[in-house]
Formats: sequence, structure tokens, C-alpha cells
Amino acid sequence: MIRRALSLFSCFFVVFGSAASLAGPTPEEAARIAEVTRPTEDFSRAEPFELLPAGAATSKKRSLDSNAFSQSSGNMTFERELDFKLGNALFRRLWVSSPASTDSADGLGPLFNARSCQRCHLKDGRGHPPVANWPGDSAVSMFLRLSIPPQTEADRAALASHRQNVIPEPTYGGQLQDLAIQGHAAEGKMHIRYEEQEIILGDGTAVSLRKPHYSVTDLGYGPLHPDVLLSPRVAPPMIGLGLLEAIAEDDIVAWADPDDRDGDGISGRISRVWDKEREAVALGRFGWKAGEPSLLQQGTHAINGDIGLSAPLAPAPAGDCTLRQEACIEAPHGNSPRHDDLEASAEMMRLITFYSRNLAVPARRNPEDPQVLEGKRLFYESGCIACHRPKFVTRRDSLGAEQSFQLIWPYSDLLLHDMGEGLADGRPEGRASGREWRTPPLWGIGLTETVNGHSQFLHDGRARNLLEAILWHGGEAEAAMEQVKAMPRDQREALLAFLNSL
Repeated sequence: MIRRALSLFSCFFVVFGSAASLAGPTPEEAARIAEVTRPTEDFSRAEPFELLPAGAATSKKRSLDSNAFSQSSGNMTFERELDFKLGNALFRRLWVSSPASTDSADGLGPLFNARSCQRCHLKDGRGHPPVANWPGDSAVSMFLRLSIPPQTEADRAALASHRQNVIPEPTYGGQLQDLAIQGHAAEGKMHIRYEEQEIILGDGTAVSLRKPHYSVTDLGYGPLHPDVLLSPRVAPPMIGLGLLEAIAEDDIVAWADPDDRDGDGISGRISRVWDKEREAVALGRFGWKAGEPSLLQQGTHAINGDIGLSAPLAPAPAGDCTLRQEACIEAPHGNSPRHDDLEASAEMMRLITFYSRNLAVPARRNPEDPQVLEGKRLFYESGCIACHRPKFVTRRDSLGAEQSFQLIWPYSDLLLHDMGEGLADGRPEGRASGREWRTPPLWGIGLTETVNGHSQFLHDGRARNLLEAILWHGGEAEAAMEQVKAMPRDQREALLAFLNSL
């Protein structure tokens, strides 16, 4: 099966042209690409190239274990592997507070959520909620976003211009840092209370969903703003990000239907955000609410907000500290002339971004299995692909050679969708309302337990398995969810088998 898929994939390039070409597709090529990416209606067997969800960039590793998400792009040259390994080392680096005996790894905090990127993105995979509230457990791979509604005309202008996605909480900033270096107080601790809600499926099966309620305890810097908005976030998987960045903007925009003109009940909307590198408004495609336009900016904001490091696009050495946190602002920092007078230099960020861009998607498992094929049919015919778009062909002129002109299967449209009141966080971010979320890619989802040792899904990990995750779908996805809810057991199991094969 692998040899057949590779042979067919080679034919793909013969038909469509060389990946090295920087020209856009000709009309003939565009028509062929449209045909290749059209959702199938034949579920009798796997489609050509389906075994390789990231095209030639699919991971070469076939024995899948806890390192399944930590492999480099399958088409990466030996020469570029060095940059991948250096980026991996920086991604895993444990930062220390300043001053330190080395100026290459100091600058942590003073307030932070984790000491390294890898501490949140466990094994380059999915984070999870704590098993208990502090001090029973820490929330290393999950945190709370903070913001307030606009208070002034200046606030409203900043949001309207897209230069800001939110108005940070005045004292605590854009997210709650639950850790601090010695001599400083942490901002507070996230507290979660779960409420169980029973759902009865069409065949009489009872399923319990846990509805979370969030609050903050042990505040270190006084009360929160009375109108503070909280939004929990778990760290998402890192695989395939460079391929998502390589999708042409026009291909994403073409799928949007903000006014639901086709009347199918799905009205995906594009996100528009400020691109600091280009100094212009750009398409948002990363983050739970599509609040970031590029991997560089996404990584920069993460390293600045989560670890407290200054970087080229976020030069503040105190990270997310606010003017009301004077001790944090005045604390020693790790800015070094050797690193562009920053803590994370431009070269460091280049390597981290290169690593993030090239974390490979694993190959599919059992795409020809009859139960998987039946589950695929149910997934398509239930309307799930209206948001979880199966296929794209990436741009020829992608930022990375590995990502250029690949047929990929992310099962996402990268658009914002109203997911209903059950999943609403009530916190707008940029163009995204308090009920909207970006469609998360599904590739690799079936390996979550293998890589991360858990099966918790959605933006806050409330779903304890894939069925619970589906049953939380509302809003635009409610009709599809109701079809799944009505399925007999054998069909539900087939659907889950398909998802676990991705």
C-alpha cells in the first residue's frame, strides 16, 4: 500500500508540474487541482495519495510510538536536517531567570506559564487540563486567556484596525501566568469545576459530558477587572503547521460563506489580523480563534507570553507584565548584544519556526479497512466536511521547500464557525465572536493517546474522548452532531474508527 501510494504521488507531480516552479498554476492545472481536491463520493476503497496526508512531507516513520509527532518532514534534505535539530534543541530548552552564568538561556519570566515550548506542547502534541486544581496539580499545558471589553474610543479603534485582537486585562495582561521566578508573586491559579450532563443517544446509550466552569484563585496583584473575560486554552498539536501556512489564501477565502448563501446552515468566516512582520492586515490561520497570521508571529507571541522572553516581533523583556506590575517591569532581563539585544534572537526564532514548520504529519493507518471506509462515508455524508474540509494543494512558492506544491489532507477549512452556546467562551478575539472557533485540523488525532497518554479534546480538553467531542458540537455543526447522535452503535464505531485512522 505504501509503495503504491508513493508511486501515485510521483505521478501527481508528473501531471501537475514541478514543485520547484514559482509560477502560479495555469488554468489547466487549476482545473486538475480542483478535481483532485474535490471531496470523494466513492467510499469503496481509499483514494489515491490518502495514505500520505501531508504529501511527500508525510513522516517516514512507520512504527508509531510516543515520538510520532516529533519527526521531520519526509522530504527534507540531509542538509536541512541540522536546522531542524537546532530548532528542536531550542524548542526543548529550559530557560532560567536573569542574571545567570550563561546569556544564551536566561530571561525567563519574571511571570510565566512554562520554562520551555516543549513543556506546553508535550512531545509536540496536545496539552490537557490538570487532573486536579492547584496545589494538587499544575496546569503546565493549559492556561487562561484574559481580556476586557473595549473601554475607550482608542480601544475600539485598535480593534477596528486589527492592530489588536483584544484589550488586555489592565492588571494581569493577556493571559494568566501561574508561575513566577524567585522573589515575584505568580498572578494566580486557574480553578476548574466540572458539572456532569447526561446525553441519551438514539439507541438509548447514555453518555456523560462534563461542562467546565472557570475561575481564578490566589490572585497575586489585586482584583481582576469586574468585566474580565476568561478563555481556557490547551496547547494544540504542532504537526503539519507549515503545510497549513502554505495553503494559498484564495483557497481558504473561496470556502468562506459568511452569509450562508447556499443555505446549508454553514457560514464559515475568514479571520483578519495584524501581521507585524508585514505591517499589514493579513489572513489569520493559527490559534484556536485564528488570531495569528504566521508561524513566526504565533511562535513569537507564545515565547513572549508563555515564557516571558523578548523576541524581534515582541521586544518587551518582561513578557506579558503590565505597567501595574512594577516589580516585574523593573526586574533584571536577559537581553544580550550577542542576541540582537533580545532574549530570543532573530536566529533563534528562525530555527524555532523552521522546526515548527517541519514537524511531520504521520501516515494514515488502515485507510482501506472496511470499517474505516464506512466511517469515512458517514463522516462525509453527515456534513462534517462542510467545516472539516478534506484536501488542499499547497502553493508552489511556500516559505519552506518541503511544503511546496503538496496534496494534503488536514480536514480543516481554517475558517471561523459558530459552535453554539455549549462551547462558547464569551470572549471575542479579533473577528471571532465569543461563540466562534477556527476549525481544528484532524490529521494525527487518532494518535493522541499514543503520543500524549490521554484522549482529551476541544479547546479546553473537556471532552474525554472523540465521541464526547462530537456531542459538544452545536451552532453550525448541530445538524451534523444530531446525525451522529442518532446513529446505531455500529455506525458510531465506524465513524470513530475513521477518525482514529487519521
